[in-house]
Amino acid sequence: MPERIRVAVVDDHPLFRAGVVFTVRSAPDMEIVAEGATAQEAVQIGRYHAPDIMLLDVSMPGGGIEAASEIHRLCPMVKAVMLTVSENPSHVSAALQSGVSAYIVKGCSGAELLQIVRGVQNCESYITPALAARLLAQPKQPRVDTGLQATLALTHREDQVLQLLSEGLMNKEIAYKLRLTEKTVKHYMTELMQKLNVRNRVEAVLIARKRIDAKAANEIYLADASLLVLKSNAEFRPGRTLDAEGDQPLAPKHRLGGGGACSAPAGVSAPVGGL
Repeated sequence: MPERIRVAVVDDHPLFRAGVVFTVRSAPDMEIVAEGATAQEAVQIGRYHAPDIMLLDVSMPGGGIEAASEIHRLCPMVKAVMLTVSENPSHVSAALQSGVSAYIVKGCSGAELLQIVRGVQNCESYITPALAARLLAQPKQPRVDTGLQATLALTHREDQVLQLLSEGLMNKEIAYKLRLTEKTVKHYMTELMQKLNVRNRVEAVLIARKRIDAKAANEIYLADASLLVLKSNAEFRPGRTLDAEGDQPLAPKHRLGGGGACSAPAGVSAPVGGL
């Protein structure tokens, strides 16, 4: 029989905490190993009980994000999950930076919570879809920019895994798509997360999405540059010079001087070097 998932719940609202504890205990594959109400207690629980999963609240005394960061530093095997009412994108971003594996908004069903806990135990990450959309709309942090450059160091297989991850696939689905074992996919996931310098799958997805956006922007630029070259080849023939709008030939007195390289006419800019 598989070992049960060891869960700790830290929240300063006793009634809510009791409800979460009841929900977790109702799952045959989980058990509660400790409860707490403050950031200090969360760190102590991490050090002395070493649960598999610790559910934290952002706004508890001492700060849930601060607790998650300290737990990540002292007890890296403990997976922190934020279960909170806060939908502030800055809280989401800070929580991810602190090393949490999931960010859940209070109000989710008991079944959803248990499913997310199982996913996190299986080295998966989760963030409420609405919050993920808001986070993607926020200005990107330098950490993500560094990761974007790091994608160049990924192997072909790691790049495939990252692409499928960005499409929302879980490890088992990625394994099926690539005809690999789930264990092998987990290995590739660990390798690419180290190369991208991210702590969880959500940050990896943000990098993958930014890479897609950058690629699309570059393709649009190249398409515009190609149209400009085609227009130049078709219209800038010897003996004919266009006006600033590029539509009508200029009168002879306005033609560009001959001999040597010519600068572009007013209003027509040469494309800037590619990214």
